[in-house]
Amino acid sequence: MRRTAHYVEEGAAIDVEQLRVVRGGTLALDRISLQVSAGRVTGLLGPSGSGKSTLIRAVVGVQRITSGGVTVFGKAAGSASLRARIGYVTQAPSVYGDLSVRENLRYFGRIVGATRQRVDEVIGIVDLTPFAERVVDRLSGGQRARVSLATALLKDPELLVLDEPTVGLDPVLRRDLWDMFHELAGRGRTLLVSSHVMDEAGRCHDLLLLRDGQLLAAGTPQELRERTRTDDLESVFLRLIEDAV
Repeated sequence: MRRTAHYVEEGAAIDVEQLRVVRGGTLALDRISLQVSAGRVTGLLGPSGSGKSTLIRAVVGVQRITSGGVTVFGKAAGSASLRARIGYVTQAPSVYGDLSVRENLRYFGRIVGATRQRVDEVIGIVDLTPFAERVVDRLSGGQRARVSLATALLKDPELLVLDEPTVGLDPVLRRDLWDMFHELAGRGRTLLVSSHVMDEAGRCHDLLLLRDGQLLAAGTPQELRERTRTDDLESVFLRLIEDAV
């Protein structure tokens, strides 16, 4: 996460420079700068209203930016050449409940040009092969989340941007999804995962902590523990807020 020449040469998947976003007359992001390392799971954490979703929209190129900039793999966010390289999962359901898992993925596969073989591969990656013919509305919450993730994987993207993918899931299902995120990172993918659940912070390689549109801190979980001289990550966040005040 350190902003040094050596780090940039190694390649950052995402580079945000002095990003400022005003939405509906409200300052959503206040000149934040950060980098996201390639091939790692980076957690974007903060309470509701902290600016996480706005930052994610800026990264995928669908957010109007007031000033500053965002580059992904060295190209301006939203560039046409990035579309096949980024998979984006929103908070809202992105699949059809009255279609089966396979029907959903074949439908979205036709949109992005994925073959039927790729559809079957992705169903296996998200561990839904036994449920491929089941209607999505009959799946558990965790399984539905995996179907949404599968649609983002159809293009075999280098970067996965996931907005609150574990919201509303029980601890076991959240654990299973995080295990899957790390498996994907182990295959060379970069993941930016937003969450407001602080106990998920320890599952990340790197952390970005937002509050009120400002970046409080960036670093590995251990670096932030050492910086704040605290043991658990919730205390880290509280200490950083106190220091900012």
